[in-house]
Amino acid sequence: MHGISLDITSHELNVDSTFKPIRQKRRKLGPERSQAVNAEVDRLLEAGSIREVKYPEWLANPVVVKKKNGKWRVCVDFTDLNKVCPKDSFPLPHIDRLVEATAGHKLLSFMDAFSGYNQLQMHPEDQEKTAFITERGTYCYKVMPFGLKNAGATY
Repeated sequence: MHGISLDITSHELNVDSTFKPIRQKRRKLGPERSQAVNAEVDRLLEAGSIREVKYPEWLANPVVVKKKNGKWRVCVDFTDLNKVCPKDSFPLPHIDRLVEATAGHKLLSFMDAFSGYNQLQMHPEDQEKTAFITERGTYCYKVMPFGLKNAGATY
């Protein structure tokens, strides 16, 4: 799998152990939405971003939303999991300090990683907590997905 090695970093979920895992029941999707979910699962399996899982303790549903261009965006509803993870207190930099630090330099560049979140792997012990259910089976993320509470701080 491409991306950053587990030896360097991974995304860990700090789940409060006083809460019991929640397994959402599978929601019914219409034919178009089901087709979009199946296509996304195929894409993620091909990329090595997800794997099949059998009996996860945590289980979420995909959420499918139509974009302005008419295509479908498939996400996972991690609401229940996010409720039991305390927020990381990652301080954002002050804008005036950023501007001051770049003043006087001839060049300024920005980098945008392709599928940036997916470049970071999920910690192996936390992968199954990202499980989601589809009509074809149950899968979990091997890479950090969008929608997790502290993913931005890790990224």
